[in-house]
Amino acid sequence: MKQVVQPISGGAVRVVDVPRPTIGSTEVLVRTHASVLSAGTERAVTRLARSNLLDKARARPDLVRQVLRKARADGIVAAAQAVRDRLGGDVPLGYSAAGEVVEVGSAVAGITPGMLVATAGGGHANHAEYQAVPGLLCAPVPEPVPATDAAFTTVAAIALHGLRLGGVDAGSRVLVVGLGLIGQLAVRLAIASGAEVFGVDLDPGAVHRARLAGAAADVERAEATDRLVREWSRGRGADVVVVAAASGSPSVMAAVPARCRDRAVVVVVGDVGLELDRRPFYEAELTVRFARSYGPGRYDRSYEDWGVDYPPGQVRWTEGRNLEAVLDLLASDRLAVADLVTHRFPIERAHEAYEVLEDDRSEVVGVLLTYPAAPSPDQPIRLRAATDGDTLGVGLIGAGGFARTVLVPALLAAGFERLVSVSSASGLSAVQLGARRGFEKAVSGAGAVIDDPAVDLVVVATPHDQHAQLTAAALRAGKHVFTEKPLALTEDELADVEAALAESDRVLFVGFNRRWSRPVAMVREHLGAGGGPLVITYRVNAGPLPAGHWLADRRQGGRLLGEVCHFVDTCAAIVGAPPSRVTAIGGGGDGQELATIGDLVVALGWPDGSTGAITYASDGHPATEKERVEVLGRGHTATIVDFRTVVLDGRETAIRPRDKGHQAEMLALREALRTGDRSASDAAIATTRATLHALAALGGGASRAG
Repeated sequence: MKQVVQPISGGAVRVVDVPRPTIGSTEVLVRTHASVLSAGTERAVTRLARSNLLDKARARPDLVRQVLRKARADGIVAAAQAVRDRLGGDVPLGYSAAGEVVEVGSAVAGITPGMLVATAGGGHANHAEYQAVPGLLCAPVPEPVPATDAAFTTVAAIALHGLRLGGVDAGSRVLVVGLGLIGQLAVRLAIASGAEVFGVDLDPGAVHRARLAGAAADVERAEATDRLVREWSRGRGADVVVVAAASGSPSVMAAVPARCRDRAVVVVVGDVGLELDRRPFYEAELTVRFARSYGPGRYDRSYEDWGVDYPPGQVRWTEGRNLEAVLDLLASDRLAVADLVTHRFPIERAHEAYEVLEDDRSEVVGVLLTYPAAPSPDQPIRLRAATDGDTLGVGLIGAGGFARTVLVPALLAAGFERLVSVSSASGLSAVQLGARRGFEKAVSGAGAVIDDPAVDLVVVATPHDQHAQLTAAALRAGKHVFTEKPLALTEDELADVEAALAESDRVLFVGFNRRWSRPVAMVREHLGAGGGPLVITYRVNAGPLPAGHWLADRRQGGRLLGEVCHFVDTCAAIVGAPPSRVTAIGGGGDGQELATIGDLVVALGWPDGSTGAITYASDGHPATEKERVEVLGRGHTATIVDFRTVVLDGRETAIRPRDKGHQAEMLALREALRTGDRSASDAAIATTRATLHALAALGGGASRAG
């Protein structure tokens, strides 16, 4: 399919061919009929991408902080690689569209195949022939609204949410500052609500368009405009001001107080400068509010990703219900949008649409992209010629940051030369990774990788809740499997993987990479085999999770199953056997969701008398190393500090570069595939079972044996 993207490193907008996206249980697959460019938002994205690194850093200080944390944790080289990886990608463009439902996730209600729906959400409702959109961001389009009108729904919902924040009702005097697309829609929606509207803009054409819609309007003329607004409002000033302008200058906001009544509400929808003089806002006791996109639910993972709606009695107007309201206004002819279209382009010429946005001589309001009635066929995207079929072929499911920066480089370094096929949920990331690393093709969905006859080894690097299912399916399809940790999130999932492995003669490897690292090998050699029990203390300074982090999603197993499993496996590797007894204690108070507990202790015991304690903390100082392992026993003491330093009976060895075992792990995998050795499979299953027992103990269950 075709999709519109902006290279993060700069350059022109491109239309690229990518595999069709796949959907999860809370999503809907939509074949796009029309999508709308929002000039202000999308121009900002493209201009940021074309800016230099310093300007990018100034605009996104949150990403700069991520890089600094990465450098502290993994070193400058790894941080630099992560930056290069990010800059080498593309940003999907678009967030307001309409199309026909093709497929519906099992947890989505009220949407059926064949429906025409309006779709929303940056990263979801893209300018692409197909979209994978959360169910709560799809709204059925009523008759007789055409798709070309319905495509405006999300942009209109932004204006509607701004008006709701202002408390606009019948008779309100509403001043709209900035008459671009969102400003024009705000004018029309306010009029439909029974308000009196005055619009202001620097562009005479935009002012004329607002007047045609029924508003009073004038070109910005400073004090002269102040007087006109006062006259229009019977000398009181506006009740509500919607600032929909896009300007970095503070002059836009500075002009607002003189046009407001006492105690008016100012709603900022556009991206404007905010170097404010407090005095005029204070003297009029103005309320200034900032509109966050198109309603409650935006940027809330529980709403958008997990499909948990807010009760209407508590939150009447969510982003989804704002979409419905706009569609109802379109259906009743109380809102018109067709005349706002100033430019139309087919998806193949979308790059020309963005050139129009940058052309200051063009009168741009609504730019509509149209899509073919017969979309591109769903077929693999060929990235390079196929290689020798006698070489072991690798297929990758999942193309996220870890796969791009760690897994695939480690596979290549270990001699896995034939990279056959790659898939990802979005399709776009699969093409980006595949083209950069030499895959033969990018395909749509995990099934296309598993069923590919040229693929001998399936690598699973998806979200955690898919690992067990995909691993079992690949084993049953006769493939070797390398899956990232965790192997499974429930006892039932683990049992299914074990059954699939028992039915197969293939090799299963799980990404417990630390057991293969040089520091762990040094400690094991120093301690020797047998000779007495060991006492292991494994301290992890994990740090807090950022808001909305995927590890806080209980569907992904949380921090215990998703990360602490690593440390359980490392302890087992040092002792040389899986633990036979496991228990756990968690902090955070009664009733806390187990998946979100960030402070915990896991205690391990072995038949030879060895013991281990893993202490996992989420609120230590960031300057403290993340991982510290101390092993005492057999007359020795060994310490691993962040896999950068090993101390053996007081003798310190620096490890450069830091070694967590990823490359050695792939070499071990290659050897296991050569010999058919499945001992690593047994170890991974034992570690997974021990971690599941720790979760059961954390939830109040008894200590368990391995």
